[in-house]
Amino acid sequence: MNDSILDLIGNTPLVKAQTLVDNPKVQLYFKLEGQNPGGSVKDRAAYNMIKSALDRGDITRETKLIEATSGNTGIALAMVARIFKLDIELVMPENSTIERVQTMRAYGAKVTLTDADGGIEGARDYAEEKMAGGDYFMINQFSNNDNWQAHYNTTGPEIWNDTKHKVTHFVSSMGTTGTIMGTSTFLKEKNKEIQIVGVQPTDNSRIPGIRKWPEAYLPKIFTPKKVDRIMEVSEDDAVAMTKKLATEEGIFAGMSSGGATAAAVRLCNELEEGIVVSIVCDRGDRYLSSNIFD
Repeated sequence: MNDSILDLIGNTPLVKAQTLVDNPKVQLYFKLEGQNPGGSVKDRAAYNMIKSALDRGDITRETKLIEATSGNTGIALAMVARIFKLDIELVMPENSTIERVQTMRAYGAKVTLTDADGGIEGARDYAEEKMAGGDYFMINQFSNNDNWQAHYNTTGPEIWNDTKHKVTHFVSSMGTTGTIMGTSTFLKEKNKEIQIVGVQPTDNSRIPGIRKWPEAYLPKIFTPKKVDRIMEVSEDDAVAMTKKLATEEGIFAGMSSGGATAAAVRLCNELEEGIVVSIVCDRGDRYLSSNIFD
């Protein structure tokens, strides 16, 4: 029995790919983060960022929170904030899928939609302006060390233990970079030979949850030396692999997971041998109104 829904965050399954890898000496495992109660890997960071801020006294129950998000972090923050009885305003581009907006509102969060042309950068600018007015505390996932430390404390150890210390490569999409930073830090402490592979979109590709940031918006928690290799994926390849995950592996996930999987499969075809773990960061049901599954 659990005292709270928050007790269900983490300890997500690791599942071996059944059809996508032909190389008999390479095993590909998917870390199914959609199994978290809020439906994504962002539950880990949201819980750690809010709880740590409360524990330090940075915020109180009376503090009004604000955060810019492309979706999953906002859903996770809305869920965690509600458990801690905190008010939160979430800011996202107006072209975000309706499922994500409705889910945040279902948890009781205020959702503000910014101009689509401004993208997530425009949402970040809006949140910064509101915080500068003095009435809000911004979680600031892009600069918050509690983001990556959540993965140092949970995601990394889970992968290390579930592969019986045999993982050779870790693959993750790069957005706020919290997942790859924290997991890399832990795994490299255990075995510096483990290769950390970050996934970014090709130029002119739009893949929700994966970003190639302009220099001015590069997350401050990102440390380049913690990533051994960056692989780029196109929007078309990410969509195709998202569909293939569902039809061939029975894994219903979003487009950033398809992008990470496309990179992971390409990596597996290059290796002579190894155990590759790739993050499947969320579930596909929050993208049904998009054209991914048409």
